[in-house]
Amino acid sequence: MDQSTRIILIHRKTRLAELVERFNTVQQARFYLEQSGADFADYQQEDKDYRHILEQARRTLEARGRVQVLERAMLPSYRFNTDDTVVVIGQDGLVANTLKYLNGNPVIAINPDSQRWDGVLLPFVPADLPLVIDEVLRRKRSHKEITLARASTNDGQTMLAVNDLFIGPKSHTSARYALHWGERSEVQSSSGIIVSTGLGSTGWYQSLLAMAQGITGTMTDPHVGSGFAWDAKMLMFTVREPFPSKQTGTTLTRGEVNELSPLRVESFMPENGVIFSDGIESDFLTFNAGCTVEIRLGDVAGRLVA
Repeated sequence: MDQSTRIILIHRKTRLAELVERFNTVQQARFYLEQSGADFADYQQEDKDYRHILEQARRTLEARGRVQVLERAMLPSYRFNTDDTVVVIGQDGLVANTLKYLNGNPVIAINPDSQRWDGVLLPFVPADLPLVIDEVLRRKRSHKEITLARASTNDGQTMLAVNDLFIGPKSHTSARYALHWGERSEVQSSSGIIVSTGLGSTGWYQSLLAMAQGITGTMTDPHVGSGFAWDAKMLMFTVREPFPSKQTGTTLTRGEVNELSPLRVESFMPENGVIFSDGIESDFLTFNAGCTVEIRLGDVAGRLVA
């Protein structure tokens, strides 16, 4: 074992583990599931398989360096070194959530159950780990680069996004703000703004395009269906449900953010304005009146081992 090599093994709680935390015991979790008609055996088997794979991975990695096992909830507060190698034992959401806390570290993403999870971001199965980790440590493995989005506010808050940023109201109310993009500006009232990366362009962004197509009956956007490349040096912003009035407009609802054309948004919301990334609503920046955010490409890119 090379003590100079540090490997961070990222995992998440299983559905059963989360239920045991909620109901205090396995027996109470089982009673709850069976009362609601769910298959407790499926939860139990998933938990057993995941724990087994996690333990196998830990042993494999400990033969090659110092291993730090990290649960997902610890990601925001953990200090990663630039030379750390990161192993994530899926699902896709865990990989995306991990990438935004790194500094270009290589990420090996393992699908723990390919029969259960699609694994768009999980190119490897557990049996692949010994070969892949050896090649990564010897720098013999290629990777896919993923462009991130970066939100920076005038009061010093920052956030990265792997899939998308949401800028808008904390609850189901209207957001009021001024949007500035290139030479154009507009005061708007809407249900929020979505800024999508290439990786996120096949997710939330596609649902927004589908809604527009369903309403208008036409759609000329070249990204319909396929999105755009993960490493594209661009982001796309989309305004959700803009409302026309005497004070608010609806002409500036979509556009490309790149190195020459950042997006700037000035909040007019007295309270409950937020910015969050990748669907994690509990980890947010406050975005109330007096706060301005600038959206640019991230300073670093994600590196997903291929």
